[in-house]
Amino acid sequence: MSDTNKLTQLIVEFFEKLASWEHCIVRDKGLTLPQIHALEILGTHKALRMKELAERMGVTTGTLTVLADRLEKGGMIRRKPHKADRRSILVELTDQGQVLFKEHDELHNQLTRDITVGLSDTERKMFADILEKLNREF
Repeated sequence: MSDTNKLTQLIVEFFEKLASWEHCIVRDKGLTLPQIHALEILGTHKALRMKELAERMGVTTGTLTVLADRLEKGGMIRRKPHKADRRSILVELTDQGQVLFKEHDELHNQLTRDITVGLSDTERKMFADILEKLNREF
């Protein structure tokens, strides 16, 4: 097996395990993955224009509108007019959305601690550097 094939298998296996973990966590909260991803982005970046949020999520504004409707109905986000651009709508987390974001973010932090517990400080730094390089490729 070539180095590339082995690396491909390892990446796919890691992705599948991470995705499975994420599905279990999200399902327990009664949310979909896109819904929790929207909360994560808004929790990290605060209020965003609908178009900006759609771009960060990699979805159309039409798809985001349906998702935002459900999150707003569930009391997790609110939409408000943009002060400087009357054509834009800002989306932000409500207090309930902020609580869900913080809970989910802590689960991510715990997962990171769990999967890197066997790494030295140097290996953790190298791992972070590699992930940053890989993320730039997307």
